[in-house]
Amino acid sequence: MFFEKYKLHTDAQIRKSLLWEYETDKIDLHQMRNVIVQRVVERGRMNDFYAILNIYGLQGVTEAIKQIHFLNSKDLAFVCSVFEIKKEELKCYTRKQLKDEHWNS
Repeated sequence: MFFEKYKLHTDAQIRKSLLWEYETDKIDLHQMRNVIVQRVVERGRMNDFYAILNIYGLQGVTEAIKQIHFLNSKDLAFVCSVFEIKKEELKCYTRKQLKDEHWNS
C-alpha cells in the first residue's frame, strides 16, 4: 500500500483549511468521517492522508471512500490504485455510469 508507513506519522493532523466552512474545534471527527475523507482525497496532502489513516484506520478510510457520491476521474483512479479498491465498488463510479453524459458519448 502507498501509505503503509502512516503509523509512523502519529502527529499528523488534518489541515483546518480543508474544512473551511466548519468550526474545526467543534467537529465530531467520527460523525463527519465521510466529509473529511472526501476533502482529503480531493485536496489533501500526504500529512492529511496520514492523519485520516491514523484516525479512522485503513478499513474506515476505505469504507468512507466507497460512500463518496462524486469524485473526478483523476481522484477516482487515484483511490482505486492506492487503496486497491475496484471502481465498481465506489458509489461515485456506479452513479456516474447511470448518467448519460452528452459530451462523453
